[in-house]
Amino acid sequence: MNDFVGSQPMSQILQSWQWGEFQEKVSGRVWRIGVLDDDKLVASAKIISKDLPMGKKYFYCGRGPVVSKKTDRPQAVKLLFEKIKKLAKAEGIMFLRFDPTEKSIIFEQKHKLIKTLDVQPSKTIVLDLTKTETELKQGMHHKTRYNINLAIKKGVKIVPGGLDRFEDFWSLLAQTSDRDKFMTHGRNYFKAMLEIADNPVKLFFAEFKGRPITTALVSFFGHTAAYLHGGSADQERNTMAPYLLQWQMIKLAKADGRKYYDFYGIDEDKWPGVTRFKKGFGGSEVNYPGTFDLVYDQGWYSIYKMVRKVRRTF
Repeated sequence: MNDFVGSQPMSQILQSWQWGEFQEKVSGRVWRIGVLDDDKLVASAKIISKDLPMGKKYFYCGRGPVVSKKTDRPQAVKLLFEKIKKLAKAEGIMFLRFDPTEKSIIFEQKHKLIKTLDVQPSKTIVLDLTKTETELKQGMHHKTRYNINLAIKKGVKIVPGGLDRFEDFWSLLAQTSDRDKFMTHGRNYFKAMLEIADNPVKLFFAEFKGRPITTALVSFFGHTAAYLHGGSADQERNTMAPYLLQWQMIKLAKADGRKYYDFYGIDEDKWPGVTRFKKGFGGSEVNYPGTFDLVYDQGWYSIYKMVRKVRRTF
C-alpha cells in the first residue's frame, strides 16, 4: 500500500501504513482496503473505527481514499465504497467520514454526501521543491528572507531530536497552545507518534545558546514532506528561530528528493499569525474539497448531529 499511496501526486502520510499503525494505538481499529486491476493496486483507503457515545461508531478516512489517475476511476471508486459499506454494516458503523484530496472522488461515488466540519485543514500552502534554492528564496516575502538571515546571525542552530527529547517538544508545544489559545492532542498522542516503527515523522529543534526554543514535527512520505506540528518558547522570540527551522526543513526535504513541502494548514480567520508566517515562504495555495459524511444509519445520524450542535452551543 505504501508504494501505491507514496507514488501518487501530493502523497499523504495519513494514508500510509505507518500512520495506520500509529492510529491503531491512539484511536481505534484500522482497516486497509484496496481495489486491484490485473493484480495491481489502483485504489485504496485506510479507515479507522472511532467510538461515539451509546456504543456507536463511525469510520474515518483521512486524506483519502486514494485513486490512481491511470485506471477506470468511477469503477474503482464504486468498488471501494461498496466494500467500505459492507464492512460498515458488519461492524455496526453509523457513517463514513472522509476528506479527499480531489473533488473528482466526490463526484465519482454515487451516494449522497453531507458536508461537515473540517477534520484536516481544507487550505494549505505547498512549495514546489523542484525549484532551486535560489528560486525558493526569491519566492519568499522579503521579511521572511530577512528573518532567516537574522536567525543565522544570532547563532540559532537546527538539530534533530528523537523520543529522548520528547519533554522538550511537549514543553514548547504546551507553551504555544497556552499562548495562542488553541487545543492540541494529549501528550500520549504525540509520544506514540514518535514511537512509530520505520518512522516517517521526524522531530527537529531550533536551539539558542544550547536551549531548545522552537520545535517541529515533519513527515517525510512519498513525494511530500509535511509540517505537521510545531511550537515555540515564550522567550527569545526576537531570534526568529521558527523561520530558520522551516527553511532548514525545506532544504532537507529537497535534498531528500521530495517534490513538495506542505505547510499543512492555513486559515486567515482562525490562525491569522500562523497563516501570515507560512505564506511568507511563498508557494501555492491548495484548496481541498473539505470533509464529508456518507451516512449508513440515518436515524442515529440525525440524533448524533443534534447532540453535536447542542454541544457546540455551550
